[in-house]
Amino acid sequence: MPDFAVQVVPVTPFQQNCSLAWSQETRRGVVIDPGGDIAVIRQAIERAGITVEAILLTHGHIDHAGGAADLKDELGVEIIGPHEADAPLLARLEQQGRQYGLDDVRNVTPDRYLQDGDTVTIAGVTFEVLHCPGHSPGSVVFFSPTLRFAFMGDVLFQGSVGRTDLPGGSHETLLRSIREKIIPLGDDVTFLPGHGPGSTIGEERVGNPFLR
Repeated sequence: MPDFAVQVVPVTPFQQNCSLAWSQETRRGVVIDPGGDIAVIRQAIERAGITVEAILLTHGHIDHAGGAADLKDELGVEIIGPHEADAPLLARLEQQGRQYGLDDVRNVTPDRYLQDGDTVTIAGVTFEVLHCPGHSPGSVVFFSPTLRFAFMGDVLFQGSVGRTDLPGGSHETLLRSIREKIIPLGDDVTFLPGHGPGSTIGEERVGNPFLR
């Protein structure tokens, strides 16, 4: 990925992988899943010297979307995603914040929801939108056939899968999403999950205990 750069910015007590993705040539890109710690994200943007064109959300949980409204106001950009099935979660972010003792969380209304089969442009690269419910009803994955790379959200992790004990979660649905949408992408696809280190689909297909 010579022109495509990604920087992980761990945010919130949940250590969520907020991601900056940009073109080395144009220095333009996006922020994916700004869950909180907006000052930390802004600092990372300034250090990278990039212009943010949009905020993308993989799903509506507080650790991924909790800072999106404030960052939108500060940067003057649109919030794109997730799938509309996560609208109830995004409308309850402030309530979730109070439960976790987080006062700087605001509800989010995306400028555009995404559907399965849509595409988004990240740093000049086309990414396909895969609706992968299970962890949440509206979870999406961003996949680039050109780069053989995906932003996975909390669908699949190194050695694990997304938790399904939260409202709207379904373990059976999540595994179906992984079997039908993720595994067919190919063993060579590298992905960045919402928490922890990256992996490849091949490594998880063979070694992930949840997929055996």
